[in-house]
Amino acid sequence: MKEKTILVYFEFKNNKINDEDIKEMESLIESSGGEVCAVSEVRKNFIDSKYYIGKGKCQEIKDAAEKLGATTLIFNVELSGSNIKNLEDITGLKIVDKTNLILDIFASRAKTKQSVLQVELAEYKYRLPRLIGFRDHLSRTGGGIGTRGPGETKLEVDRRTIQKKIDNIKRELKSIDKNQENMRKQRLKSDIKMVSMVGYTNAGKSTLSNKLVNFYKEKYTEEFETEDLLFKTLDTTLRKCTLPNKKQCLVIDTVGFIKDIPTDLIEAFKSTLMDLKHSDLILFVLDSSSYDLDNQITTTMDILKELEVLDKPMITVFNKTDKNPNVIFPYNLENKIKISAFNDADIERLLYKIQDELYGNYKSVKMRFDYDHQDVLNTVLQNFRCEDVSYNNADVTLNVEISESETEKYEEFII
Repeated sequence: MKEKTILVYFEFKNNKINDEDIKEMESLIESSGGEVCAVSEVRKNFIDSKYYIGKGKCQEIKDAAEKLGATTLIFNVELSGSNIKNLEDITGLKIVDKTNLILDIFASRAKTKQSVLQVELAEYKYRLPRLIGFRDHLSRTGGGIGTRGPGETKLEVDRRTIQKKIDNIKRELKSIDKNQENMRKQRLKSDIKMVSMVGYTNAGKSTLSNKLVNFYKEKYTEEFETEDLLFKTLDTTLRKCTLPNKKQCLVIDTVGFIKDIPTDLIEAFKSTLMDLKHSDLILFVLDSSSYDLDNQITTTMDILKELEVLDKPMITVFNKTDKNPNVIFPYNLENKIKISAFNDADIERLLYKIQDELYGNYKSVKMRFDYDHQDVLNTVLQNFRCEDVSYNNADVTLNVEISESETEKYEEFII
């Protein structure tokens, strides 16, 4: 049974209430297993130091919660520990702010040891200055929004214990990071190109990744998880992708971004996102059907800037054009393409565009092999895009797409 909640959306009076932000909060609540019974919009000139939204508004929302059977109030802002305590005192309801809500979703999505530790680290950092505000629901052992992850431990945990846990997690993560860095170095030595998918959560990155890695394969590989939920993909995953010229690259699907994502979460997942620094190309995926494209672009660009990867070659992919075929390109984005992940022709166009970015110096040449060099011919057939293959009495001729650097290697066979 879903947990009944009321979304308390706070905004200063001189600011416009963004309907897309409200929808995003509702999606976050649904992703966490909650049901939004009502939205209470609160507009004030100031923040009440004790109750954040004011005592009168608290009483009003409490009465509404009793009528609707709601047990939880979820705020679109970040609350202090004393705010949480005072709001629980006056309403008798569980209080969850936006940061705790996102942490709760992350805790339910984390699967690998690294992501579990990263979420725990962010949760402990979030909890440390708010111990007083968690005196009730942190000690619960059941499920529910805002109570997953390490939040289910005993109430009496003190600052020193939490700090010790933080230090231990950091040590474990450092060890994992070291192993991952060694793996990255091995990948770099293999000379295989790396393509990283980034973008707003639920922009269709995982669906697109599946289409790319399986397009030129006779047998489907294991797929990235896809579902219409925010932050469905939390762990960084990678698969081999075959390009039109038969070269292979690694496609890396990363955690989705969101507006005002908690600082501690960005910090915690920086090590995971370090694959971006080693990427040869970034695919910036956008949801063309969203009414909030400007925010998607700004949010993602800000995070990429913080990660210091804006100097990487990038293709901006306007996905989901099946839902919005007339999407207008906003901003001055130079390298862009409109696609639907469910259109094979679009996927092939994107693969060619990726190929051009990774191997832009490819050209078509005619090659000739006598039968004494059958082994070299087989290597070319397996590793390059070949057309017009003609088996003659004395030799084999064919047209091959090959890079300028590799023409020297096969110079004696080029006609």
